[in-house]
Amino acid sequence: MTNDERFEVRRQIAASPAEIFAVLREPSGHVAIDSSGMLQSAEGKTVEAVGDEFVVHMDREALNDLPMGKYDVTVIITSFTENAEIEWTISGAIQPPIKHLYGYQLQPSATGTLVTTYYDWSQIEDRYRGKVNFPIIPEAGLRATLGILARTVEQQ
Repeated sequence: MTNDERFEVRRQIAASPAEIFAVLREPSGHVAIDSSGMLQSAEGKTVEAVGDEFVVHMDREALNDLPMGKYDVTVIITSFTENAEIEWTISGAIQPPIKHLYGYQLQPSATGTLVTTYYDWSQIEDRYRGKVNFPIIPEAGLRATLGILARTVEQQ
C-alpha cells in the first residue's frame, strides 16, 4: 500500500509469529534489525502493553539529513496485540512529538508468517509539515529492515 502519508511493505518470513514478535517486543530487537543505522542501542523492559516505553539512543549522522548528531528518543507503544501487532510513536529532541507511527502486523501462513511493516506520518503536527522531510525512513529502508528481521529469526 502506498499513499501520500503512509506506506507499507510485506515479506513472507519462515518463522512463527511468536518468534518474530519476540524480537519486536524487545528494545534491543529494534536496534538489531534497524536498516537505517540510526538506532545505536536501547534501554528498557520487554514491551507488554499499550503505553509501555523504552529509550533508544540515536545517531542522525547515519542519514545525514539534519544536524542532530546523537540524541535519545522514547518509544511509546500505541498498539499491542501479542504475536499479531505492535505499533509505536516516538518522543524525543523535537517537541511536541511529531506523531509519526511505525508498526508491524503478523499473519500466520503455511510457510511461517506474512509480516507487514508500515510507516505512517498522516497524523504529524501541522507545525512540522513542510519543515521536516517525510518520510524520514524511505520505503526501501522498511524493506531492508524486513530482510534483516528474516535473517535474524530464520537462523534460530
